[in-house]
Amino acid sequence: MPEPVIIVDYNPAWPGLYEEEKMCILDAIGEYIEDIQHVGSTSVPGLGAKPIIDIMIGIHDLSLVDECVQPLQSLGYEYLGEFGIPGRHYFRKPPETLSMHRTYHIHMVETNHDGWKRNMLFRDYLRTHPEDAKQYEVLKRALAEQFGSDREGYADAKTDFIEAVLVKATLGE
Repeated sequence: MPEPVIIVDYNPAWPGLYEEEKMCILDAIGEYIEDIQHVGSTSVPGLGAKPIIDIMIGIHDLSLVDECVQPLQSLGYEYLGEFGIPGRHYFRKPPETLSMHRTYHIHMVETNHDGWKRNMLFRDYLRTHPEDAKQYEVLKRALAEQFGSDREGYADAKTDFIEAVLVKATLGE
C-alpha cells in the first residue's frame, strides 16, 4: 500500500542535506551537469513539506541522461525514466523496493525545459513572499489530510495554487 502524504514542519537541516547530496552528485556526474538546484518545498525556508529533498539537475542535452544513470544508481538512486513528464528524467533514493522513506528525488531536464524555468520561478517567488509560502503550506496540509495515500490526487489538487503563483511571479507581483 502506498505511504500517505505527510507534511512536516520546516527542518533547517534540509539545505545542508541538499548541499551534501549535491557534492556526491557532482562527484559522480558533474561533467554532464550544466546547473544543479535545490527545488520544491524543502528549498523554501520556513515552509512545511514532505521530508524529501528535490534536486533539479540541468543538462545541455537529454542524450546525456544515459551517461548519468549508472553513476546515480551507484549512489543509491532508482531510475524511473520520464515517469509521466515528457522531457524530465526522474530518480529517487532510496528505491521503493527498500521499503524506506524516500529522502531524495532528482528531476533531470535540459536547462531550457519549461519545467526548469517553472520550478525556479515558483521556488524563488515563495522564498521572497512568505505570506504565499504560508498559504501554500496550509493548502498542502489540508490536501494531505484529504487525499491520504493518493499522491496523484494530492499533486493535482495543488495545481491551481501553483499556477496562480507562477502568474504573480511572471508579472512581478
